[in-house]
Amino acid sequence: MNNTYIQQGIDMAVQYFPKVLLAILTLWIGFWVVKKIVKLSERLMGRSDLDESLKKFLGSLIGILLKVLVVLSVASMFGVNTTSFVAILSALMVGVGMALNGTIGHFASGVMLMIFKPFKVGDLVDIGGGNLGAVDAINAFNTTLKTLDNKRIIIGNSNVTGNTITNISGQGTVGVELTFGIAYDASIDKAREIILKVGKACPHILDNPAQGVVVAELADNSVNLATRPFCKSEHYWDTLFYMQENVKKELDKANIGIPFPQMDVHMIK
Repeated sequence: MNNTYIQQGIDMAVQYFPKVLLAILTLWIGFWVVKKIVKLSERLMGRSDLDESLKKFLGSLIGILLKVLVVLSVASMFGVNTTSFVAILSALMVGVGMALNGTIGHFASGVMLMIFKPFKVGDLVDIGGGNLGAVDAINAFNTTLKTLDNKRIIIGNSNVTGNTITNISGQGTVGVELTFGIAYDASIDKAREIILKVGKACPHILDNPAQGVVVAELADNSVNLATRPFCKSEHYWDTLFYMQENVKKELDKANIGIPFPQMDVHMIK
């Protein structure tokens, strides 16, 4: 009986050893080829404008899919019915896809951002009418903004594409919207002269288009003068702060008051 078991073992070894050896060689060569393909794909993506994080993500995804195909090929060498395995794997992928529906949406939106490029890293943007900051990174699933006070805002890419995107610095130059209120008894011409003089002294304001000052509104407590000096996009905040501070100082020197809401109360005895 022992001889029978030994003979059966020898027969199985003779039968399966070539298959096992071939499977090991197939795995080794297959994974080596996959590695080369992934490196080649990453090199090709490196020539594009895709975000670095997205390149790595796509490279890893390609590698996983190709390795699964290699494993399925090896399994078929041993007579394993890969059709049912593929069906189970497909069902599993559908389930994962449904569970990660939001994540896949963020990824798809990230790809759309890479293709249409509504902004790039470094641009000053306003997303959704409240998320204002410089674009720090455009990742596969989210976009990161850095605010003026050095806070980091992380927004899911589907929320970015689903909201209004205002690219403040997208044109290279930007108009800085400013409004200054003066008292009703103050001279409009004098206030206009002061605002233009401060704008002329600002090192960031461009000569073309020329700065103008108009009466924007006759408000309840003030005459509101509006101006829109243009500057390079990277000087937006410097121009805004310079104008607000120095116009106030010059109006004070000229005794032109900036009114504030107030109420007169009359006591009847």
